[in-house]
Amino acid sequence: MKIFGREVGRREKALAPVESRGGWWPVVREPFAGAWQKNVAVKLDSVLSHPTAFRCIALIASDVAKMRLRLVRADDGIWSETENAAYSPVIRKPNRYQNRIQFYTNWMESKLSRGNTYVLKERDNRGVVVAMYVLAPDRVKPLVAPDGSVFYELQQDDLAGLKENSVVVPAREIIHDRWNTLFHPLVGLSPVFANGLAAMQGLAIQNNSARFFENGSQPGGVLTAPGAISDETAQRLKAHWDSNYTGANVGKVAVLGDGLSYQAMAVTAVDSQLIDQLRWSAETVCSVFGVPAYKVGVGPSPTYNNVQALNQQYYSDCLQIHVESVELCLDEGLELTKPFGTEFDLDDLLRMDSATQIDTLQKAVTGGLMKPDEGRKKLGFKPVPGGDAVYLQQQNFSLEALAKRDAQADPFNPASDAAPASPAPAEPDPEAERAYVALLQKDMAEALNA
Repeated sequence: MKIFGREVGRREKALAPVESRGGWWPVVREPFAGAWQKNVAVKLDSVLSHPTAFRCIALIASDVAKMRLRLVRADDGIWSETENAAYSPVIRKPNRYQNRIQFYTNWMESKLSRGNTYVLKERDNRGVVVAMYVLAPDRVKPLVAPDGSVFYELQQDDLAGLKENSVVVPAREIIHDRWNTLFHPLVGLSPVFANGLAAMQGLAIQNNSARFFENGSQPGGVLTAPGAISDETAQRLKAHWDSNYTGANVGKVAVLGDGLSYQAMAVTAVDSQLIDQLRWSAETVCSVFGVPAYKVGVGPSPTYNNVQALNQQYYSDCLQIHVESVELCLDEGLELTKPFGTEFDLDDLLRMDSATQIDTLQKAVTGGLMKPDEGRKKLGFKPVPGGDAVYLQQQNFSLEALAKRDAQADPFNPASDAAPASPAPAEPDPEAERAYVALLQKDMAEALNA
């Protein structure tokens, strides 16, 4: 049969499924040794209802999705944004029912909650990928042939165009992004594998607190009789007390007879430490996801106010592995030929405060590293006449030019290598001398007669 223009077949007997270790089904079966025998199971839907786990997944997914994916082209080792009729449409609009933010949010949510993201490719008659569909991870299974070839068994998915109950496709038709491949290179593990028990502990604390506050924030107590009573009487008194003076009935006046007395139990020191236990479980969830605790409202905010430095640390410790993994998966999955590639625009994430951004751009422009129009573009301004050129002040010289200047005899007058010769003295003029003497004699005579 054909799917999206490619010939595929049903599962062959020679294909062997790989061991998942909880990679496909939404249950982490062994949170600790012997847990299965004690009927202790960490369920994925329960863990995802933990506020911190939910927020960590939502934060990472939204931060990756909000960065615009660009088609770039390498020119002399420099990547610059470009357009291509074959690749640009599917990058802007991955499929018919999701925009790019919804698509990459779905991509990351699948990876973070299940450890695997399976994307089915749709091709046109040219063999070019024109659409991508994120599949439900628990309905996809990797298969390995005896020769090492990799295939994927896909269950029915009408939204993605899979009408068959089960179909096997080769690996070239699937983009498989996986994380934490501890047990098999084709099967990723969700962070739930490591933080599931901490999340369940936090949920248990919250459930216990909810029951406590439903009882009017009052701990239990002890009903005491003056003498021995039968078990039947004790059960009847307990049922009567629970139905009339607990829960919504807390605070009602109780009338006791036959010498009965009620003594309330005090809150113990262990009970007062529940907040600390709840904070520990939340911080453990954050640490497994690699998210700073303050990002999800668990820990205190940093004391220094440098937005770029905080975002850079968050990107390096948490987001970078996911960003580069998606970029590489798309380069290979879309079968981009050189010199094309995909790249997320990190400026959408690593934003500086206004003062720092303007100062940085000004230094880059005056230092000859950036054109004025390039700096204006980052601030959202249009180009201006003369802005598409690199400017540098005239008094700046290269070291090579200064070395050549200093090597000359007169560094400040390179045109003259030697001092000019003195002019030869002129020959005396007799007529001029006689005229000069006559003029002096006339002046002296006039002075004596006066």
